[in-house]
Amino acid sequence: MKKILLFLILVSNFALAQMPDISNVWRNNSKPYTGTIGDQHQEIKLKVNISEQNKKNDQEYFVSGYSLVDTSYAKFEGKFVITKYKDTKNKGIVFGEYELAEENKGKHSGIFKGKFIYTFKWNKKTEKIEAQYIELIGNWKSYDGTLDFKTRLKNQ
Repeated sequence: MKKILLFLILVSNFALAQMPDISNVWRNNSKPYTGTIGDQHQEIKLKVNISEQNKKNDQEYFVSGYSLVDTSYAKFEGKFVITKYKDTKNKGIVFGEYELAEENKGKHSGIFKGKFIYTFKWNKKTEKIEAQYIELIGNWKSYDGTLDFKTRLKNQ
């Protein structure tokens, strides 16, 4: 009987365990992600202003912000979804997918979609995350379907 009770307690702890809220990671210390879009490697900036963990699915984060390419500025809303996590002694790697939908303002607005990799080092002495690196690799496709560009962004 004691073994069964201990087993049930252990199972319930795993079932109720929740992913820590890392929504501040996606805001990137209020700095934009920078990178390129298209074959001409045109500069793009993407800034996340709001990031909140989904209360029903702790692996999902709702985000909003804006994108900027030349003079094309567009607000967006979307999500980051964690699909896998790897941990070593002092390094963590988080894999996932993202989808960011810009407000529809014509030909130069669309949807960013792709995968992300978030790596960081854990300082045991200070118990803080250091050396964060986030990379977003994917595509941007216009709503009318006439434009489709590869994108690659990273945090600063």
